[in-house]
Amino acid sequence: MPGVVAIIPARWASTRFPGKPLAVLRGKPLIQHVWERVLRAEQVDRVIVATDDMRIAEVAFAFGAEVALTSPRHPTGTDRLAEVAAKLPRVRIVINVQGDEPDIAPSTIDKLASALIAQPGLGMVTAANPLTAAADLRNRNVVKVVTDLDGRALYFSRSPIPHDRDAGGGVKYFRHQGIYGYRRKVLLDFVRWKPTPLERAEKLEQLRALEHGVPIGVIVVRRGSVGVDVPGDLAKASRALRKS
Repeated sequence: MPGVVAIIPARWASTRFPGKPLAVLRGKPLIQHVWERVLRAEQVDRVIVATDDMRIAEVAFAFGAEVALTSPRHPTGTDRLAEVAAKLPRVRIVINVQGDEPDIAPSTIDKLASALIAQPGLGMVTAANPLTAAADLRNRNVVKVVTDLDGRALYFSRSPIPHDRDAGGGVKYFRHQGIYGYRRKVLLDFVRWKPTPLERAEKLEQLRALEHGVPIGVIVVRRGSVGVDVPGDLAKASRALRKS
């Protein structure tokens, strides 16, 4: 039976980039680049594009994707993910792959799935990469993560963490990447929980899981993937695809 499903949430109504999933990048829709990358992940049994828009659905059908039509009322991609996962009772692990990261590494997806398979104590898993640029450290749009000695998340923040009080130079910083793996039950529980105090303060929904005591594993990878937030990011994404 398919134990691991990767779901790619895709919506039309992005505030900063309406119709983003269908933006053309190197001759293909953005969402197709993501789908093709996920297909290369060896630990994934099934890949689904989840959307509430028929324009996206029709294009995804045309390039061969399995598509799930979801409610247009979902406030987040996680809620869209959970709607699809709720209809897949035999799936054990759900990987949430952002639909705007066309150079996502298939190996990163495999590492997330493998961590959940190998470590029954984890409820969720995500990824991070070393953060070295001072500007990124100060940028509140770049989310940072700190872990315990076993690689489990202690906290996520928009602020620089940890604080190097004595400026000793030995502190390592990590940028959180917006890819998640969930045990199906944890995902379905997560969307039923109300937003929590730290989540509301930081505007980071993964803190809801930590505040409910869900152990989150953090897989450190060499580099992050390039996200497309606004039309101007397409050129950067094109360069990243050429290199990869």
